[in-house]
Parts: sequence; C-alpha cells; structure tokens
Amino acid sequence: MGRALAAALPAAGIPVRGPLGRGDRRSTDAIVLLCVPDREIAAAARVVGAGCLVGHTSGAATLQPLLPHEAFSLHPLMTVASGRPAVFASAGCAVAGSTDRALNVARGLAAALRMHAVVVADADRALYHAAASMASNYLVTLESAAGQLAARAGVPRELLVPLVRAAVENWVAGGATALTGPIVRGDMETVARQRAAIAARAPELLALWDAFVERTAALARTGTLSA
Repeated sequence: MGRALAAALPAAGIPVRGPLGRGDRRSTDAIVLLCVPDREIAAAARVVGAGCLVGHTSGAATLQPLLPHEAFSLHPLMTVASGRPAVFASAGCAVAGSTDRALNVARGLAAALRMHAVVVADADRALYHAAASMASNYLVTLESAAGQLAARAGVPRELLVPLVRAAVENWVAGGATALTGPIVRGDMETVARQRAAIAARAPELLALWDAFVERTAALARTGTLSA
C-alpha cells in the first residue's frame, strides 16, 4: 500500500518523499503516513518527530497507537496486489482524525485520489475491517476452493471467471436478488448430491461447503444478508 500511495499521490499533485524503509528516522515532514502492519504502528510512530501530523493506513486500528501525535487514518477500501497497478479512483476510503485539521487532511488525501471518504468510528473499526476482509480476502479463498473442485472434475478454473464476474456484477446491481442456483430454487436433492461428491472427492472442503449452504439458505429465505 505504501508503494502504491507513493506512486499515486504525486500524480494527483501531492509531493511525496519515500516510501522510506525500516530504520529511516528522517521523519521531519509536516505529514507522515505510516504504511506498516498494525502491530508496528505504535513503534513506527514513536520515531516520528514532534509536531508532525501522523497517519496510518490500517483498516482495523484506531488512532490510539499514533498518540500523542496529532493523528489521522486513511484506509483505501480496495486491494493492492504485489506487481499489479493500483487504481484508487472511485474506491471507498475509511478516514478518521484526532482533530478537525487531521480529519480534513485525511479527507483531502482521499479526495485527491478521487476516493469516497467515510468516517468510521473507533467502535466500528474491527467490524468495518471484517467486512472488507470478507469482501476481498475471503472471496479469493472461496473462488480458490471452487477452482479446486472444478480442477478435480477436469474443468480449468478460467472457465469459472465469467460466472464469477456475472455474479459480482449482479450483486452490485441487485444485492440478494442476484442469488441463483439450486438452493434458491429449493432443489435440495441436487445440493445433497453436490455434498456427497465433495465428501468423496474433496473432504477437506466439506466444512466450508456446509457453512456456505447454511448461510445461502438463510439468504434465500429472508434476504437478510443483502446489505
């Protein structure tokens, strides 16, 4: 994320010095943005000179690890994969600030990158980040499992790609109304045959399958997971 922001901000008219590496104590800039693991935020903040406005890019962490600095946070609601270009425009961005000035800096950085800033309260940070992890990380886990099943049936995972894209776009447009398949049709005999095949051919995925069947059935009944 640090490298991606360091590349994107100058293109948006905001000069950047860095990214700086571990052990670099030349932290006299007016604004310092820490792009480090959550467990390292407090230690990194301690080596920043007094008087700097200090921010982090964590989704789950509050501003407490940055104290006593005037502090802000900026969490782009998007994934940045190694070796792939990052596009921040149109992404959401969770922001917070310990002062009005700090919050305005976070909002300004988000606006410069054409992201949609939203203030997330400290009490909601973990839940917000859980939503982000489920939408991004767990989707990769789910599709990897689907690819594994397809491969064992002799089908390359690339053939699942149009299906995945259509499902995501349909969810974007209609939420829970995007749900299709045997569960929403009430065809539990087919679901049972699918489960038996997984138990025989990919038993390590059976618990995951059962969990998704349960939640999908709840969605089909009530639509309560559509938000």
